[in-house]
Amino acid sequence: MKNYNYPNSCTVFPITIDCFNYLTLEELQEIENNQVEVSYKKGEIVAKQGSFASYVIILTEGLVKVYIENMNDTLILKIVPKDNLIGLPALFQEKNVFPYSILTYTNSSAKLIDINVFKKLIKENSKFSCEIMKIISSNAIQVYGRFFCFEKKQSYGRLADIILCLANNIFKNYKFTLPLSRKELAELAGMSSESVIRILKKFKDEGLIHEKCNTIEIIDSERLEKISQHG
Repeated sequence: MKNYNYPNSCTVFPITIDCFNYLTLEELQEIENNQVEVSYKKGEIVAKQGSFASYVIILTEGLVKVYIENMNDTLILKIVPKDNLIGLPALFQEKNVFPYSILTYTNSSAKLIDINVFKKLIKENSKFSCEIMKIISSNAIQVYGRFFCFEKKQSYGRLADIILCLANNIFKNYKFTLPLSRKELAELAGMSSESVIRILKKFKDEGLIHEKCNTIEIIDSERLEKISQHG
């Protein structure tokens, strides 16, 4: 399979926590001594927008969504699979608060690292600091791309983007079981549930995908990519 960094990518690309390879044994031990591991059930809040961020999150198992909210409106910024760092913007926010909320799509586990220890290592280890800045930059670029496509792409292109991103960047397979409801998929693509159901049926009727229950298989990736690019 080819890997693509789609303009409307549903997740940051590439997925990595290799930044910890730049820490010394003593620094790794300091993190180990200042972290806890927590399990979350499906649909549970991991972090709340505007709440005090006392920790940085490493998602070790599961799948979560990162989103911003205002009253009854929400906008999904990305979905995050395991082995990803979440909550890094809080490191450089004056009051150390989460700028977004995090909710689990599936049963998940995470390591919560004391934010003060994390900030200390950033100050003391320049290589580690550089890698953290690269991760923050990649996240920003991914969000910029999503905003651009929400504004410029029609619904067919947006849903094609999401299906390809799920296959290439999340599940690493053209056939996958989707843990998201149609409503959640619609939120991710920035459209109504009715539109998602209608377009999925059209993609299926045209032989682009096979879809049954919660399983999606991409049959014609080239045509789906063209819809993504020109949608």
